Amino acid sequence: MFYSLILLSLLYNTAQSQDSLLQRPFIQLDQIDIISSGDKIYVRTQPTVSGPSMISVNNEEESLIFDNGQSELFLKVDRKGGLFFIETAEQMSLYHISKNDEVGYRVQPIPLWYSIIPPLVAILLALLIKEVVVSLFAGIWIGAFIAGGLRWNSFTYYFESFFRTIEHYIINALADTGHLSVIVFSLLIGGMVAVISKNGGMSGVVLKLSKYAKTERSTQFVTWFMGVAIFFDDYANTLIVGNTMRSVTDSFKISREKLAYIVDSTAAPVAAVAFITTWIGAELGYIDSGLAIVDGWDKNITPYAVFLQSLKYSFYPILTLGFILMLIYQKREFGPMWKAEYRARTSGQVSPAATESEDEPDMEDLSPVEGAPNKFGDALLPILTVIFVTIIGLLSTGFSSTYEEIMSNSEVTMSSSWSDIWQNMNVLWSEDPTLMMKLGKIIGSADSYVALLWASLSGVMVAIIISVSRKTMTLFNSIHWMTTGFKTMMPAVIILTLAWSLAITTEELNTAHFLASLVEGSLNPYLIPPLIFILSALIAFSTGSSWSTMAILFPIAIPTTVVVTQSAGLEEGIAFQILLNVIANVLAASVLGDHCSPISDTTILSSLASDCNHIDHVRTQMPYALTVGSFSIVCVTLSTLLGGSWFISLLLIALSFVLLWLVIRFFGKPLPKTE
Repeated sequence: MFYSLILLSLLYNTAQSQDSLLQRPFIQLDQIDIISSGDKIYVRTQPTVSGPSMISVNNEEESLIFDNGQSELFLKVDRKGGLFFIETAEQMSLYHISKNDEVGYRVQPIPLWYSIIPPLVAILLALLIKEVVVSLFAGIWIGAFIAGGLRWNSFTYYFESFFRTIEHYIINALADTGHLSVIVFSLLIGGMVAVISKNGGMSGVVLKLSKYAKTERSTQFVTWFMGVAIFFDDYANTLIVGNTMRSVTDSFKISREKLAYIVDSTAAPVAAVAFITTWIGAELGYIDSGLAIVDGWDKNITPYAVFLQSLKYSFYPILTLGFILMLIYQKREFGPMWKAEYRARTSGQVSPAATESEDEPDMEDLSPVEGAPNKFGDALLPILTVIFVTIIGLLSTGFSSTYEEIMSNSEVTMSSSWSDIWQNMNVLWSEDPTLMMKLGKIIGSADSYVALLWASLSGVMVAIIISVSRKTMTLFNSIHWMTTGFKTMMPAVIILTLAWSLAITTEELNTAHFLASLVEGSLNPYLIPPLIFILSALIAFSTGSSWSTMAILFPIAIPTTVVVTQSAGLEEGIAFQILLNVIANVLAASVLGDHCSPISDTTILSSLASDCNHIDHVRTQMPYALTVGSFSIVCVTLSTLLGGSWFISLLLIALSFVLLWLVIRFFGKPLPKTE
């Protein structure tokens, strides 16, 4: 009985001390370490503190009670271990924690700057050896080794990390339904292109477009125009324009590198700034998530309204589209692109390979079968089917998603017809929505992957039906050439899969968070837009993804901009303009980073659709992208310094066009005339 009373007393006193700790205000932690002692894991503070506090473990808040600078941390860890990203108010750190074979835990700190090693190795190696598959795999392997805890003393772990590249990273990349949708869409488009090439449709397109594409200049302009016209999705844009125009540009001795540049530099830029695209949903979602963090944000200003107002600061996409036209009109090139164009114009060798045997081994003989009618409609109808069904798919899935949102957020009684949904969309806004706001909402809510799958399947079916009904090819031969088309897409599928796998390593190692931390605590508020521009381009270059760049940066950049502008005492109007500038350039600069990155999915698809060596495409495109990017960052910096009005932005764009014209004029070399 006596011992029971003592035990109860001890328990009561412990509970009382814990209650008193919990009642204290939370302590802000500065520097911490994760240590292992015996069979427990502890968080240790520097300097020593006592009381309750919070830390973030893998982006989830954990409540801790510190006693004399130490608190136990409860983690589920096995012998393989796992990565733990720890954040406090003043510190970000990465640890690999695993159980020891004997007792206790192995705690391995991983410096955050290690997180940039895998993408940098992949990029530099690709540029050095000009073989992107090996380079990407090397980057993934290094990432797997770092993420596995840097077990330098374990020779067997080198093999474990090697096998982990496929069992974890590649398989998880393929397990993503969005990634699979892109792969299937690409394969089906490849199959459609093969069928319409063999049935003579592509030859008919060449003959038809030759009426408009009569010279090298007009051919490139038609290619540019098609890239701008197919504005609703960058993937569809890239594959349709590249595959359609390749035969035409070849006939006018335009290099594959130049074709790939026009295709790549119209796809993402126009999708980034167009009002109604498959990008708009992600953009608005990221903007909304960033604004939601800001205290006191006016909820009546919708993310779509913010997006529209920010377009005046989207300098890089706008200048890129104009820069291509200037190159085409002046018939001048500079850097590696001039060498590629000179080679094509003087020797007729449009591909960077000297002989057919040295060329990319991804294209089959897709010349028309004997007796093919060479009618352009045989190709145009499947291509228009892809475009039309994509639009229908976007509307269908967008209306369906909007219907669910209306029904969950209001008590409106309505049918699921498109007209009823359109009429009742007003309940989603606190103000009367404009036509563009409604269309933006519909397309933004759409499932672009589903739409693209519907479209590509419809396109290949129409191509087969045309071939069989015209008796150009039998059903057996049509299916044979469709599967041959699948095979031509396999190099791109492999590269895409490896690029996505590398992106998983950068996500696990928190590469983007490390890069974002480099500008924390910076500077004059007027310098935030150019800093965000540089940071966004670096993250996109390192990860190969505009979308992941937006997902990481918007929730960081938006509240940081608001806090810095408020603390600097800027008036509300100019502070809002700086915020708009930052929002526009997270997106614009991520497109720049994509254009320079050999691990970007849209860059890879542009190389494939143009049948251009991927590294040659990156090498020739990068100087142009960096040239436009240099002018863009100057515009980004000056625009808000000069007041941030539409007039100022348009004036800066006009001046940039003049200066870019002069750059091409004085640094570009004229191309030789061809017969």
